[in-house]
Parts: sequence; structure tokens; C-alpha cells
Amino acid sequence: MEFNVAQLLREPVGSTRHHKLCGEDGTDVRGDIEMVRTDRGILVRGRLSTCVETTCSRCLCSFSCPVTFDLEEEVFPTIEVFSGAPLPSPEDRDAFTIDEHHILDLGEAIRQYALLSLPMKPLCRQDCLGLCEQCGHNLNEGKCSCPARLQDPRWEKLQQLLSQTEDLSEQKTATRRPKTGQR
Repeated sequence: MEFNVAQLLREPVGSTRHHKLCGEDGTDVRGDIEMVRTDRGILVRGRLSTCVETTCSRCLCSFSCPVTFDLEEEVFPTIEVFSGAPLPSPEDRDAFTIDEHHILDLGEAIRQYALLSLPMKPLCRQDCLGLCEQCGHNLNEGKCSCPARLQDPRWEKLQQLLSQTEDLSEQKTATRRPKTGQR
């Protein structure tokens, strides 16, 4: 995603350029961006969409996750456009810059925004069954051959307490019932 912004840098503050991204340059990024000349550089804004190759949080399979995000970054020139003199580095060391040939490369900014737009726990599909906790078989591909696991032994004491509570509850209910034939 490279743009020659030399002409825009020569224009007054507030000048704009609009670009439509249609998956060119071997990327699948689509959307519209607007570049606005600021007093320090160029403000890039747009709504973009792409697909990011990621891993499902349940079954650990790779899949292509579609993401849509709003891009808004101010980029700074490294060379003064009229004189060719070097400019001081921006105060923010992580700021995006325009190279010495006045080429603005949005590739890294788009990559970072796309990664930040991924869900916290990406799923290859909503009803993903995940992996068998015993053998690691992908349950989306069918059942595994593991024997049915009865219960985690760490919950055994809690199960005993629940059983005792249920027994007590049943006993209290039985003693409260009126005997038939009595008034």
C-alpha cells in the first residue's frame, strides 16, 4: 500500500486526497481512505476490511478471519519536500513516517490495525467443538475413540456434598407432607 504524497505535501493544510483500495498490490485490503494535509504531515483516515490468517482458539486450526476496522494515523515526513533537508524525527518514536522519496507505505499500519481488530478468542465457526481433552482429536472431524470419561476426580468431594444436600432436602420434604386421612 504505497502512495506518492509529494504533491500533497506541497499543498496547503486541509488539502485532501481520496483513494479506493480494491485488493491491489497482492493484498486483499478493501475500503476507502482519505489523506488530509496537516501542519506536521498527513492524516490518514479510512474504513478498511481484510482477512487475517489466524488460529481457532478451540480446535487450533488455521483459518481466515474477516476483520473490518477504522484506520486513523498521522504520518510524518522525514525530508522537507521543498528543500530536501532532513526533518527532525517525530516525538513519538512509534509514529509512522513518510520515506525520503515521499512514499507513504500504509502496509505496517494496516497490519497493526487488522491484528488489533481480531476477536480475543477467534473461532473458525460458531459451533466449533474444539479438541478432545484426553487425546487431542479435533472433534469437528468426528468423535474420538477415547472411553467416556465419567467425571474429573477433583470434583468428587463436591459431588458428595451435593448428594448429601439433596438427601436432606428429600427427607425434609417427606416429613412435611400431611398424612392421608388425618385432619
